[in-house]
Amino acid sequence: MSTPRPRPKVLTLTDAAAQRVKAIMASKGPAVAGLKIGVKKGGCAGMEYTMEWAESAGKFDEIVEQDGARVIIDPQAVLYLLGTEMDYKVDKLSAQFVFNNPNQSSACGCGESVNLTPAPKEQLEALKA
Repeated sequence: MSTPRPRPKVLTLTDAAAQRVKAIMASKGPAVAGLKIGVKKGGCAGMEYTMEWAESAGKFDEIVEQDGARVIIDPQAVLYLLGTEMDYKVDKLSAQFVFNNPNQSSACGCGESVNLTPAPKEQLEALKA
C-alpha cells in the first residue's frame, strides 16, 4: 500500500510570521484556536485581506500549523491565497503581516487593498488530492 502524497499547503509562513502568530496566540490564552485569514471585497483595488482571532475552525476551513503557530484559512479565500507566503516585517515606523501572493495582480497606492485573481484550476485540484 502506497503512502498518500502530502497535500500542498494553501499558505506558508516565514519563520518571523510563525513566531509572531505563536507569540500572540500564547498571550491570548487557550480560548484562541488560531489566526483566521480571509479576503473580502473592498478598497480601491477590489479586495482586502482579513485577519481575526478565531475560537474554533469551521468544518471546511484549511488549517496551516507551523512551529506552534496555527493559521485558519476561510474556505472562500483558498482560491485567492493558494501559494501565498505570509511574512512579518518590522521597520522603523511599523510592524505588520505581509502577504507575498502570486495571485495578486496589482495593489492600490496605499497598500491597503489588492487585486487578486483565482489560482489556476490545476493548483486547486492538487490541493483536493
